[in-house]
Amino acid sequence: MPAADRSGDGAVRLARRTWAAAPAVVLLTAAAVAAATTGAGGGTTPLGVVDAGPLTRWALPFSRTVADVAAVATVGALVLAAVLLPGPRRLAPAQGRAMLWASAAAGVWAVASVAVVVFTLSDLSARPAADVLEPAVLLDFVATDSRGTAHALTATTAALLAAFGPGVTTAGWARFWLLAALAGLLPPAFTGHAAGSAGHDAAVVSLAVHLVGVTLWVGGLAFLLPVVARRHPDAAVAVRRFSVLAGAALVAVGAGGVVGAVIRLPGWDALFTSAYGRLVLVKTAVLVLLGLAGAWHRRRSLAAIATRAGAGAFVRLAAGELLLMAVAMGLAVGLARTPPPSSTAAALSPAGELLGFPMPPPLGGFPWTPLFTQWHFDPVFAFGTAAAGLAYAVGVRRLRARGDHWPVGRTVSWFLGLAVTVLATMSGLAVYGKAMFSVHMGQHMVLAMTVPILLVLGAPATLALRALPAAGRDAPPGPRELLLKLLHSTYVRVISHPAVAGVLFIGSAFAVYYTSLFEALMRSHLGHLVMLVHFLAVGLLFFWVIIGVDPGPRRPPHLGRLFVLMLTMPFHSWFSISLMSSTGLLAEGWWTSLARPWGPSLADDQYNAGAIAWATGDIPVLITTIILAVQWVRSDSREARRVDRRIDRGDAGDPLAAYNAYLAALHARDRRAVATRRAPAPPNEGPS
Repeated sequence: MPAADRSGDGAVRLARRTWAAAPAVVLLTAAAVAAATTGAGGGTTPLGVVDAGPLTRWALPFSRTVADVAAVATVGALVLAAVLLPGPRRLAPAQGRAMLWASAAAGVWAVASVAVVVFTLSDLSARPAADVLEPAVLLDFVATDSRGTAHALTATTAALLAAFGPGVTTAGWARFWLLAALAGLLPPAFTGHAAGSAGHDAAVVSLAVHLVGVTLWVGGLAFLLPVVARRHPDAAVAVRRFSVLAGAALVAVGAGGVVGAVIRLPGWDALFTSAYGRLVLVKTAVLVLLGLAGAWHRRRSLAAIATRAGAGAFVRLAAGELLLMAVAMGLAVGLARTPPPSSTAAALSPAGELLGFPMPPPLGGFPWTPLFTQWHFDPVFAFGTAAAGLAYAVGVRRLRARGDHWPVGRTVSWFLGLAVTVLATMSGLAVYGKAMFSVHMGQHMVLAMTVPILLVLGAPATLALRALPAAGRDAPPGPRELLLKLLHSTYVRVISHPAVAGVLFIGSAFAVYYTSLFEALMRSHLGHLVMLVHFLAVGLLFFWVIIGVDPGPRRPPHLGRLFVLMLTMPFHSWFSISLMSSTGLLAEGWWTSLARPWGPSLADDQYNAGAIAWATGDIPVLITTIILAVQWVRSDSREARRVDRRIDRGDAGDPLAAYNAYLAALHARDRRAVATRRAPAPPNEGPS
């Protein structure tokens, strides 16, 4: 074909692609207009409300929409560069181009977020936008108002990415900026309707999960499309990886939306009688359609993605998905501008406003029944434990389906640990833990010293390495290879050193409670959640070093582990005694602002907290010591059996050589690599 003809065909194809993108632009614009007129912006100004002017009324939802679209584009390009496209440590050319797109989109995101700050201040102060452009006024809004602070943090994150993104050349830094961009999405989630509703702790977390899921899903698909359309050599791998990501995002979006709707709507009738409920119904319908499209992808086009027909089918259906996603994003802006039904704004006392739920009734005397009857839903721990249990059950089922053995004791230990996690984070321990220091300390001890023992004995990493399929020698690394790389990484080697793990386990308690950090974390919904997750994480790390059976960096011998345990626990006792003997109140401002009308005084409650920390530390230590002794004896028995087999094979004539071999095996036992990349599975060690 002549060059001119080929050039003409290329121009035709480019024109068709441009016109194919036009519906998405039209729908997105229409959705933004609908959002502006449906919510608080646009339309007729209510009586008694001073209007900031038509510019603010229309520019605020529009700037939010632009910021949302730019954020999605930023995250999508980063997902393509850091997750979907396989490559070596340094970014391949396609990944480098994706980083440039991410930086450009981040620049738009930063500018739009600054516009959101300006128009939000104009809207709240009922002044025209031109009147609030003074730097002093804007700085005061950013410094004193949570909404201004949230959008300013988002704008700062986007601006940093726009400035430093073009210089990224390694996959590690691409993943870092992906996490930073996702973190930049979250601050506004803690300042909208969710933060002002009853049950705001669950509401803001569910909204954050919802936002992250939507952004990963929409952005990943948008930037996956050109990779498939151009039939990139790694398109099939990228689509398979995105399929897993999209499935997780669908669950996150659905779960977050359900929790948010349940909290904000007073009943089922509000779905049909309120503007907020009708928008929820429309978004639900869009989500269902997107889920069906994803299921069709997995069944039809995923297997044939490498062919021209399969790629074309994927592109056509994905383009339709993006149109639906554009509508959903516009509806999201409408929901942000639409107040929930007024009946959901239950009157809360000042203490209830701080807690996020009404002040619980008096705890009473033994057996402290409200600790088991007062429950409060926490979406992070609810969905986290559910996902952990489901993944573990799937792994066990996969092993048994192929005839492999998995100890029942490990399964029981894992699910018992998840059950205790739910008890500590959603029962009365969580409710009263925000109102009483003593109950909070009991919750801390359960999460840091009881749950980790049960979970590490479940050996989840060993199960994952045995259940996940191994990637081929020439194939890009899969989940199993990435898990092995993490377990043997320098980072894990450093934090799993007994000295580091012990310092984190005990030192973090002093760092949290004996500084102003404790009160700051208690006053923040996100901070309180981070504190609980931190207690659980440092407990898992410490007990993994002591009694863990999962593979990892070199650990000390059993005698060394016992020494670490015995050396660490006196510092825990010191922490407990210091609480009981302290004359000053920790986080006094928080406990005083609650003005709890029942129960012991603040000083007596702090003494009880120290006593609980002292009393609950001995039992986990005793259990850990017994488990460690059993592991030690069983390990020696396994080494003795290996030596016996060696003697039976012909070494019986030299008992001294056999004994020396036995001693050498004992000393080398903890220095051997538990798992390597070429090994089909790690050894099945540890208590059952």
